[in-house]
Parts: sequence; structure tokens; C-alpha cells
Amino acid sequence: MKVLMNAGPWLPVPPTGYGGIENIVATLIPPLRERGVHVVLASVGGTSIEADELLGVYGEGQFEHLQKPYNQVMGIAHAHQARLVAELLRRDDIDLVHDHLEVVGPAVLSAFGGPPVLHTLHWDLRKHAEFYRSFPASIAVNGVSDSQLRRAPAALRAASLGSVHLATPLAGADVRVPRGEHLVVMGRVCALKGQHVAARICRALGLPLVLAGPVSGLDGPAELDAVTADPGHPLNGHPDVRYHAEQVAPLLDGDLIRWVGAVGGEDRDRLYASARAALFPIQWDEPGGTAVVEALALGVPPIGLRRGVLPEIIDHGRTGLLADTEEELAEMVLRAGEIDPEECRREARTRFSPAVMADRYLELYERAAARAPRRGARRERRPGRRHGPAAQRDPAGPVASPAAGA
Repeated sequence: MKVLMNAGPWLPVPPTGYGGIENIVATLIPPLRERGVHVVLASVGGTSIEADELLGVYGEGQFEHLQKPYNQVMGIAHAHQARLVAELLRRDDIDLVHDHLEVVGPAVLSAFGGPPVLHTLHWDLRKHAEFYRSFPASIAVNGVSDSQLRRAPAALRAASLGSVHLATPLAGADVRVPRGEHLVVMGRVCALKGQHVAARICRALGLPLVLAGPVSGLDGPAELDAVTADPGHPLNGHPDVRYHAEQVAPLLDGDLIRWVGAVGGEDRDRLYASARAALFPIQWDEPGGTAVVEALALGVPPIGLRRGVLPEIIDHGRTGLLADTEEELAEMVLRAGEIDPEECRREARTRFSPAVMADRYLELYERAAARAPRRGARRERRPGRRHGPAAQRDPAGPVASPAAGA
């Protein structure tokens, strides 16, 4: 099977820092290739994951432009998607497109008579309610949790083939460091993640808390200070920047409650693995829960509010603890020692490994192909026409190459 994996134009695969969707794509590609899938990756320059082919139009990720006015950013996703469609028009050996580009991906592909499409829903479906209420019937979708699909509009549920829980690489699962007393909240600092709730709880309990993650793409205090000091900066006044300034910063003291900015690689794994517990005081029905899975893989008990995907991932009392209120959450923090770290690791290996996710997606690929056979006639192969990596060196695409990461 040849699959065109569309990661979008925003960040390389894998990203160097924060990048949830791109990290998932980076986690999925290796086990798919191990299972014989030929992966054509649509991404941007800087992508280092090894794929069979790489295509795109941008020499670097375009994420920084997302905060600009719409009339300056509106063409980015469409230019990327136009390159993908041009590739599909140029060749006829792609069996399926696995699309991860929000709205623009399915909107463009639904009008194109190409191979079957499976579109993964990574986000809050309320953001584009009108689009999802009239979702194109020609596109198959999957959710990242059952709870996400239960809240989806009827048209989207009709197009769904089910849900696939997100996985995480297990490379960091072997990290063994002494368990500390601190708690950690790992992820983008924003009101939906509820860092202010975690800070309030830990201040009241006298327990150290480390908040790790970017604020509106700003990786650390110095970058954030520069933005808040410049009234003309496009991020000055951004909701996440305001949230940090108004609800998180007043609770920081640099000792008991700290924000350390974005943390990656081994530093991130050690910070996580040494924590007493990972807190998830989420203020919305989170669909994916990648950070929860990462905590399990590192043997860190996850403790969170019973919302969104968390009850699907956390087995209360065995692999973590769930609460219905902030007061209950504080009580659960004091019970973190009841959770066996090795049980958390076993759960990650059994349910949330890259291999498990890849096998589930292979099932959905087959179902998507059967549900929506190729629309439009397959172009006749011309004598002498070459297919495969050696034929895909397209000088028109700045990031086109026969093998990404080679």
C-alpha cells in the first residue's frame, strides 16, 4: 500500500518543540513502514523523519505566521494542499491519502476525484461547526477518542470509521530517575489546560509544581517578556499571553510554583519521570490526551478532571486518578502514591504504543478504501513510466526528495 500522509505546512515532522499533530505523524510513520506501507509525506523543510518520499512547497514550517491577520495567512494551507493535489494528478499509484490538515485538507480533497481519503480529527470540533455540519460524504474520518465523536455533528459521525487513541514513542519509558516531590503540568500554557487550577491546588497543599510548555509559541520567559513589553508585537494581547499574565503569573513564585517554558528531549523525559504525578486540570473536553499517554509511558501517575478523553485513557485507581471538581482533584493529588508506576508503563505498552496505533490505522485504511473506491478513472500507465521513489524527484517542489531524513 502507498499512503500519502499529509502533515500540513505548519511544522516539520517531528517538530523541534511543541507540535502535537506532527509528533503523532512522526510516531505513526515508522511502524507503518515496518509493516510494508510506502509513505509519501507531505510536510515542510526541516522534516527529519525517514519516509519513502517527501513533498511540499515550503522550505521551513509556517507556524509563526498563524498569528498574523487572516488576509496574510489564508494562502499558506491552500498552497500546501495545491502541491499535494498536483502530486496526485501527476501519478496514479497512491492508494490512500491520510490527511491531518484541519478543514482545508478535506475541503480541497472532497472536490478532487482522486484516491480514497481518511481524515483524522485532532481538534475541538466546535471551532468550525458550520463546516462539520455539512461535512463532505466522500471523505472518511476517524476521531482520536470516542468522546470526541459523541460530540460531533451528525454529518461527521456518519462519515466516521471510529476512533484511534493517540500513541507515544516508548523510547523514554526506560528513563529511571529518583522520584521527587514536585508535580508537573506538561503542555501548551492556555486556559483550556488549566495551569491556574494546578497552581492554586499546589499552593494550597504546599507542594512544588513545575509548569512546562510554551505560551502562544513562545518557548521561555525571556521571549514572553519581550512580547509583553512591546505593545506593537502581534502576540501582545493574544489570549494565551493574557491568560499567562492574568491567571498564571500571579501564582508563580520561582520556587514552589515555577514556569520553565518549553522543555524537550531528555530534559523533558527526566522532568516528567521524576515527578510525583502529572496533573491534568483540563477546562474542556479534550479529545486526544497525548500528554496523558506520555505520562503513562514514563511511569508518572496521571491525575486529572473527569472530562473528554481522560476516562478512556485513565483507569481510575489503577493507572491514575480522576476527579469531578477542583476540591476532589486536590484530594487525589495526596493519593498519588497509590498508583504503581510500573502499571502505568504496562498500560502504555499494551494500549498506546506506536505499533498498536499503526495496526489500528491499517484497519481503517482498508475500510476507507472499501468505503470509498477511487473516484474517477485511473489513468492508464504509459509505457516506460516509472513509479516509486526514483520517479518522484520533482524539481518543482522545494522540499521534494526521494527520502526524507536520509
